[in-house]
Amino acid sequence: MSLHQSSGRWRLGLGLSLLTVLLWGILPLALSVTLQVLDVYTVIWFRFLVSFVLISIYLGIRGNLPKLEQLHSASWKLLAIATLFLGINYFLFMQGLALTSPANAEVLIQLSTLLLGFGGLVIFKERYRLYQWIGVSVMICGYVLFFGEQLTNLITVHGTYLLGSFLIMLGATAWAIYALVQKQLLQSLSSSSIMLIIYGGCALLFTPLARVKSLFTLDLFHLGMLIFCALNTLIAYGAFAESLEHLEASRVSAVIALAPILTLISVAVVSVIAPDWIPSENFSFIAILGAGLVVIGSVAIALGKAD
Repeated sequence: MSLHQSSGRWRLGLGLSLLTVLLWGILPLALSVTLQVLDVYTVIWFRFLVSFVLISIYLGIRGNLPKLEQLHSASWKLLAIATLFLGINYFLFMQGLALTSPANAEVLIQLSTLLLGFGGLVIFKERYRLYQWIGVSVMICGYVLFFGEQLTNLITVHGTYLLGSFLIMLGATAWAIYALVQKQLLQSLSSSSIMLIIYGGCALLFTPLARVKSLFTLDLFHLGMLIFCALNTLIAYGAFAESLEHLEASRVSAVIALAPILTLISVAVVSVIAPDWIPSENFSFIAILGAGLVVIGSVAIALGKAD
């Protein structure tokens, strides 16, 4: 089986990756607020269902709905794997988020980007140049500094917090598997067709567990948050899927590694404006220095020309 090769339009791929970072960076805050009034299964089901309906309408209007003849036996198997692991990722991340905090969730979910980058190097034979490996080292050092307090919390706390952290790490592994499978699916399907099938499959998986009646008890604020989470799913994963068409998986993973920086900045801002929604976070000089190193390392990896 031949492996997918990127189009070479790296600027477009980089832009799409940055859009994904923006949306994923603020998503944990919206999810935390939504989980105050809804259960995990209903939130996940609603996000997938809305995304499936909207992308179906979009592709239908453009006449680009996927055709059965486009799907080979290998594609069906890969689609089933991608659907299953994305559903597992959503479930484990949401459960972990409910037991911990947005900042902690973004710390641990970064395992997914590291695994995605490693998978791109191993499976798709992508390669880094020397200064890109230096960028990897700088980025890792930055994370150690920036997330020092959060990592300390993981060692010192017990109970549900540790359980939630473990679930998020498992979810990160599931996401990396999904992303690598999706990249291979680009051999036979467009990114929008892939996401249509995966969204529909995931919506079906969570339908028996969803409490649909609880949606009718939401106030306008929480309903707005839920709709934002659903639209975030559609746009962010669409941009991510398309970025893999134009940029190597290893470089996409480096850009996405910026998401927790945006999350923690967002937490700091929202905790001042609306402290009842999200608890505040305190950042030391070391944490700020680490954030700068993460940005520098990610840019070095993402902008470098792969061999």
